[in-house]
Amino acid sequence: MQRRQAYKFRLQPDGRQKRQMRRFAGSCRFVYNKALALQRERYAHREKKFSYVDLCKLLTGWRHSQETSWLADSPIHPLQQKLKDLDRAYVNFFAKRSSFPCFKKKGRNDSFRYPAPKEIKLDQDNARVFLPKLGWLRYRKSREILGDVKNVTVSQAGGKFFASIQTEREVPDPVHPASSLVGVDLGVANFAALSTGERIVPVNALKRHTRRLAHHQRALSRKRKFSSNWKKEKSNISKIHARIGNIRHDYLHKLSTSLSQNHAGIVIEDLQVSNMSKSAAGTVDHPGNHVRAKSGLNRSILDQGWSEFRRQLEYKQTWRGGIVVAVDPRNTSRTCPACGCVDKANRPTQSRFECVGCGHQANADVNAAVNILAAGHAVIACGGGVRPLSHQPAVVAAPVKQEPTEATSCSELH
Repeated sequence: MQRRQAYKFRLQPDGRQKRQMRRFAGSCRFVYNKALALQRERYAHREKKFSYVDLCKLLTGWRHSQETSWLADSPIHPLQQKLKDLDRAYVNFFAKRSSFPCFKKKGRNDSFRYPAPKEIKLDQDNARVFLPKLGWLRYRKSREILGDVKNVTVSQAGGKFFASIQTEREVPDPVHPASSLVGVDLGVANFAALSTGERIVPVNALKRHTRRLAHHQRALSRKRKFSSNWKKEKSNISKIHARIGNIRHDYLHKLSTSLSQNHAGIVIEDLQVSNMSKSAAGTVDHPGNHVRAKSGLNRSILDQGWSEFRRQLEYKQTWRGGIVVAVDPRNTSRTCPACGCVDKANRPTQSRFECVGCGHQANADVNAAVNILAAGHAVIACGGGVRPLSHQPAVVAAPVKQEPTEATSCSELH
């Protein structure tokens, strides 16, 4: 099989290279926003959108124009890549796969990509990479890069620069060393509960840094906008957010790697995280209920990173020859695995499951994981299709419901 893999390293540029990278990112952002403004104007007048080739012709004019001649100081391929990204965003919008493209803001996801592998040189012995108009840049080498280099993306986060080097190589068709199948129930009190009985506590990266983050945000609100002190405080907040993201990603990678190594099949719930974390504020005419409590729950849900966890499981299982099965989450926490009774009263508290029919008792999250595993067995046997989270070739199948979707009394089941 063909494996595409990205290796991300922290760069160690000098002062000139830092200024150049910020300038290149700004040029790419300018080109993207300028092209998007033209596309939006044509869309408003119901005219046909510019194609990628048309945008590249406009880019040539911008680089030779006296007003925007500074674009010529940036490498051409990253600028063209931004136009290609915009064209892809438009295609996704008209295919109803995403929302309408938005303008890019300075300081948010600043990055640029070198898509031409012939212009990139990699010297792993000396831990450095050559990029056009930047020269040789040293990076913190933490592992060997395998495969042929296809492209390099330079990004900035928390005041630091990173290079993501994507490679491509042929590997033998994988055969997973394990043969077990495990059900995983994701939650907030416990990040994950396994059908084996194991419960995994959450890392709660955002919650651990809430007070420190709030302190700096209050300090930022007292600063005059765009002053030197305002920029320093803004930088401090960015570093805290980067720290939170690093903690979360490290935790998810370690957990997903452990599960992928030990289990050939992983059954998870097909959670609609965006719907679960919607605001309950409502409108002025029809205000919502328990808005503050729902806001705290939404913050906790988003702090867990469930979608990212599923994405990591999918590609890691694909690389190891395993599968990921997603099942319908409805009633998994209300169903008794012993007698099949489905009732809201089966879960009197957050952590305790006690069947009102047969008296079966268990931890509520572990019980849900057992039900998820049972649904996964049925899916593998009967097949189906469900909304995939990503384009990874992992097996993602729809559920075959083993219990009624509505609450059913125990007398009707016997």
